[in-house]
Amino acid sequence: MKKLLNYTLIGVLAFIPIVVIVQIVLFVKDRLADLFQFVYGYSDNYLVTFLLFAASFAVITYVGHRVSLGRFSIIAGFEALIERIPLLSTIYRVTQKLVNMIAGHQLQEPREVVYVEYPKEGIWVPAYVTNKSGDRYVLFVPTSPNPTSGFAIIVHESKVIKSEMTIEQVTSFIISVGSDFEQIKEAGKLPT
Repeated sequence: MKKLLNYTLIGVLAFIPIVVIVQIVLFVKDRLADLFQFVYGYSDNYLVTFLLFAASFAVITYVGHRVSLGRFSIIAGFEALIERIPLLSTIYRVTQKLVNMIAGHQLQEPREVVYVEYPKEGIWVPAYVTNKSGDRYVLFVPTSPNPTSGFAIIVHESKVIKSEMTIEQVTSFIISVGSDFEQIKEAGKLPT
């Protein structure tokens, strides 16, 4: 009976990556279908719908290109308007910083991965460096298997050990609950 339950658990864990990918694909498909329905609502003619859909796609792509270059005045105007609204400006600014950090558009310093002892001495966890202030590190410690959940801590620089892992490698390590650990030699170098 124990072997049967073990095999069942292994089978369930084997399907998790497939289910995650399928959910992402279905989400994107649903958003595209919603856009198509929105555009199709203006005309029952498929040619008109296709042209409106193509125009919408072109506009969205153009805006994305201009924003990536930092040269889009409509977005800058929207940001200036949001900056005048007290609560919304804080939420927008924090969300924008988080998106820039995750997307790799952080302009201050390159993103780093470090190890920090948490929740007690002798237990090392990987963390993303989100900010630095003097000799203090602001870290985001993600939780497995969802790297977007976790908590932020502030530690002295003497309490961290720099890692050679990239953001992608540590994210894969967290999602895989440690089974995908490309820098296994680093684990042997951590103090006990």
